[in-house]
Amino acid sequence: FQSELCDNLRMTIIPQNAFQGMNNESLTLKLYKNGFEDIHSHAFNGTKLNQLILKDNKNLRRIHNDALRGATGPDVLDISSTALESLPSYGLEAIQVLNATSSYLLKRLPPLDKFSSLLEAVLTYPSHCCAFRNLRTEKQNLLLSIFDNFSKECESSMRKQTNEMLDDSNNTLLWSAGRNTNPFATDDESSPYSYSSIFDDSETDGFDFEYDFCQPKVLTCTPEPDAFNPCEDILGYGFLRVLIWFINILAIAGNFTVLLVLLTSHYKLTVPRFLMCNLSFADFCMGLYLLLIASVDAQTSGQYYNHAIDWQTGGGCSTAGFFTVFASELSVYTLTVITLERWHTITYAMQLDRKLRLRHAVPIMLGGWLFSIGIAVLPLFGVSSYMKVSICLPMDIETGLSQAYILLILVLNVVAFVVICACYIKIYIAVQNPELVAANKDTKVAKRMAVLIFTDFTCMAPISFFAISAAFKVPLITVTNSKILLVLFYPVNSCANPFLYAIFTKAFRRDFFLLMSKLGCCKSRAELYRMNYFSAYNSNCKNGGAATAPSKASQALLLLSASEK
Repeated sequence: FQSELCDNLRMTIIPQNAFQGMNNESLTLKLYKNGFEDIHSHAFNGTKLNQLILKDNKNLRRIHNDALRGATGPDVLDISSTALESLPSYGLEAIQVLNATSSYLLKRLPPLDKFSSLLEAVLTYPSHCCAFRNLRTEKQNLLLSIFDNFSKECESSMRKQTNEMLDDSNNTLLWSAGRNTNPFATDDESSPYSYSSIFDDSETDGFDFEYDFCQPKVLTCTPEPDAFNPCEDILGYGFLRVLIWFINILAIAGNFTVLLVLLTSHYKLTVPRFLMCNLSFADFCMGLYLLLIASVDAQTSGQYYNHAIDWQTGGGCSTAGFFTVFASELSVYTLTVITLERWHTITYAMQLDRKLRLRHAVPIMLGGWLFSIGIAVLPLFGVSSYMKVSICLPMDIETGLSQAYILLILVLNVVAFVVICACYIKIYIAVQNPELVAANKDTKVAKRMAVLIFTDFTCMAPISFFAISAAFKVPLITVTNSKILLVLFYPVNSCANPFLYAIFTKAFRRDFFLLMSKLGCCKSRAELYRMNYFSAYNSNCKNGGAATAPSKASQALLLLSASEK
């Protein structure tokens, strides 16, 4: 029996017992293109539903959890092009076909055990199909939980069919042999399994072993997950979950400590200190990105398919993406400025009037901030997108503009690397040239920073290589494997920079203990560092050094060189 009700925009609800009396035979209800907003409890009470078609009810936002209570079925449920945010928790067990295309607000599915009979699902989001990938029907789960050796039984059954086709003359003999391998044989002596002791007769009525068990029905689901969103958690690998917490805690704690010590120090804010503050802030933002990714992965582990849409289309992923692009670009920009400042200091060491001053560094870094913010904001306005992958990187290259955006970032990073290499080649040539006189401490700073910054960009090389190939639509690595680069290479600089540039230096330890002494701790250590500093300063004055303040190179060494010990 079929009942159709459509194009009635005045009907806004389906009340209780709305179809009472239609319970004599299977019923197909076609209720599409109406004004339904809500379906009440027991709305289909007393019906035997074959198909329930609710498609194109644009305003339908709620189906009560007990809307299907009291009804048998349905076998087919169509809720495509509706505004539903959830499915009812009762009555889904009988559904064999579920159509939920263009249901963009349906971002979460009920517990999977509710879909015990589902054979076909046509959904809106690919991530939801991950939920059904390993889902079996209730009958298959029952059999697979009992028989460990089912594959041998199926092999015997299939071999029997083949032999019967090849040799009809031995039909009687083969039937007898086949009976000995039939799992539903009732003779306990002729069957390796005694099914009469496991199942009641009513449970095996109508059950065909070869069709229902050896050739089980496979649940099909569309759209299938693509290469950008495979069926896995955000981080994919278990060992990455441990590493990302270790790295993000080091990045956040290390960079926060450097910022706190530098900004509270009573020493003059020099250009090296100012640049180090900017670098630490950029790396601190990278730590925040890793913290967001690690936290969401921990919360959604094992059920990411049910949270993927909320995460990737929500503000969380956009915030994480903004942090990582802003942090990486500001970090690269600052490292480049630090290198240029070192090259300038070495080259013009004896020309004090050409030294880079703080009034010059501030507008330079302001330009870097504006550039980094602009690059990070573009995906929020449709130039590429942070929603493409679960790790919220701008990997969308579908349009020419998006592809140009990715290539611009990569080319600028490569150019920055080339500039840094060129500067340090010139620095080493300069310090080895006996005709040029450079301060000894300037030379130490240059050499140490050359090693540190070159190491930073070496860590970025694998990411740049694979990203450039992907930007030209020739990916050499999967999204799953790229997550290893994300954790092991991408944030390593942010984790290591505060330690290599500041925390491991004697000057930083001095500033740290001086700060702690203000809080009432480590006063003896702070006094020792204070005495050593003024002793070195007075010695420098007696030897004809600058009497007003430590040299430019001393300030750079104070913050950016590695510990000599």
